[in-house]
Amino acid sequence: MNKLLRIALLSLSSLLFTQPVFAAPNTSEPLRRAISMHGEPVYGPHFTHFNYVNLNASRAGSLRRAAMGSFDNFNAYIVKGVAADGTSYLFDTLMQQSSDEAFTLYALVAEFIEVPDDRSWVRFHLNPNARFSDGSALTAADVKFTFDVLMEKGVPQLRAQYKEVTKVEVESKSVIKFSFKDNKNKELALILAQLPVFSEKDWQGKDFAKATLNVPLGSGPYTIKSFDAGRSIDYQRNENYWAKDLPVNRGRYNFKHVIFDYYKDGSIAFEAFKAGEVDFRAENISKQWATGYQGKQFTSGNIIKEEIQHQNPQGMQAFWFNLRKDKFKDPNVRKALGLMFDFEWTNKTLFYGAYKRSESFFSNSELAARGIPEGDELALLTPFKAQLPPALFTQAYTLDKTKGNGRVRKQQRQAIRLLKQAGWTLKSGKMVDANGKQLSLEFLVYSPSFERVIQPFRKNLQRIGVASEIRIVDVSQYINRLNSFDFDIYTLIQAQSLSPGNEQLSMWGSEFANVPGTLNRIGLEDPVVDALVTEVINATDRENLVTAARALDRVLLWKNLVIPQWHISSYRVAYWQQIQRPEKLPKYGLAIDSWWQETDTINGQGASRQSSTRGLSTSRQDN
Repeated sequence: MNKLLRIALLSLSSLLFTQPVFAAPNTSEPLRRAISMHGEPVYGPHFTHFNYVNLNASRAGSLRRAAMGSFDNFNAYIVKGVAADGTSYLFDTLMQQSSDEAFTLYALVAEFIEVPDDRSWVRFHLNPNARFSDGSALTAADVKFTFDVLMEKGVPQLRAQYKEVTKVEVESKSVIKFSFKDNKNKELALILAQLPVFSEKDWQGKDFAKATLNVPLGSGPYTIKSFDAGRSIDYQRNENYWAKDLPVNRGRYNFKHVIFDYYKDGSIAFEAFKAGEVDFRAENISKQWATGYQGKQFTSGNIIKEEIQHQNPQGMQAFWFNLRKDKFKDPNVRKALGLMFDFEWTNKTLFYGAYKRSESFFSNSELAARGIPEGDELALLTPFKAQLPPALFTQAYTLDKTKGNGRVRKQQRQAIRLLKQAGWTLKSGKMVDANGKQLSLEFLVYSPSFERVIQPFRKNLQRIGVASEIRIVDVSQYINRLNSFDFDIYTLIQAQSLSPGNEQLSMWGSEFANVPGTLNRIGLEDPVVDALVTEVINATDRENLVTAARALDRVLLWKNLVIPQWHISSYRVAYWQQIQRPEKLPKYGLAIDSWWQETDTINGQGASRQSSTRGLSTSRQDN
């Protein structure tokens, strides 16, 4: 659901760039084939394909991938259930984002976009050739139906992003207009351009919010050929795909089949990969990367192992607290618990030194807070001075560092002192409240391999009298428990964009703190954060956006909302030799849909072999 990772260098004043425009009747603004959040698009109006594709790639063969857990529906836009991996293949969006630009979209279902200078509305002119996979026309009425049903029954983060739309008008079979509350939200036109399109006719008489295995009608490059409920799904390329020759799609969707096989355990999925039952794997466990990718298949070149650098922000991977619970409401408690997580020892002993400690909610980007607030950022934060910790204005935010030898006595003393300030007392080896109840925690995880990270943390917590346990559940239960706020502490990445905007409201906004399925899973309710989120959304240029994002980041950090973990600025991938990739990959993604299979075989076993991620939208490193 999140926007793809993106960056921009120029101001919003050039959002409607100086490309040749197209005349059309009954329009009030120039029609354009692309729109960029900041500056001009890389590709001109007559481009033929993205630079990171291979037009000579084979169009045969299959890509078989592993997914974790199970699935019970094909609708990734609802709170209930767990959608199958790959459902985005089924639906086209109004416009297509490129992966080598920060936030630029090009014509797809919408052949043209029309936006006024004051940004108070957007009009989409649909491609007259747009079709659903059954050959029926895709119309403006379908777009309006999609918007309406997502606002009524979709996941709450979409309602957050679309909340400032005040009117939706179907002006003709191929033209739809969205009017906005005001002209402050400069990103909203682009957010709407990422809207998928559902068939109104297909959904008649069906409950959109219900998790079922009814296969939806889409307009995308693939359809569902077959599935084994909860175990596997086979997407087959639609050879009659209406948009296959558009510039945004040439050189993409090269695999005739994309297959996801589901596994209950990550180690079994890895063995399946080494045995040739899975074609491609993105590795997120450093020990496995360092020691597991060995043997004849690797030395012979049958399996290719690569680390591919990228320029994506890494967001925040962390232990996240449930702020709705009384025991976590005091920031001193949260900080004290964080002191007991020995990252330096963990990184050296468990991760082979692979990671950097995350000290920002926008790690690996210019949006990360740095030093002490100065200039425009200081001016933005000063009105909230009475509501913020004094140290925020005089000290750079840093995390305590250990020597990496497993000894945390200094941190122990600091943690006990902080807990005492919060009203807890260490008695007979137990940290208790005024009623004598011990402070206890439950770590919610879905991968058994993460136990090796938490167990040493638990031992450190025990040293300050804090009891803890690990609760391992399957992916489906994990998602359901997060959506219903049934947890103490969970671990996950909160992904971020290089062009943050409307999605921040669902992540941090008070109004979404208690909405099931929200991205504000921790239950944060804070007026200063709300105000800074508004500043991010309403930023008028790149400079203002960076300032607002850094201010937001700084405030979130000083609130000790999480115990930060780690990040890495490269993809660790392995794939069988018949899977090929373009020589040039985009800056902001692997663009796996531009890869291909060199021959019409699946690991040498023939194309006829058939099957014997909504999981989590973000994958953890070392899970």
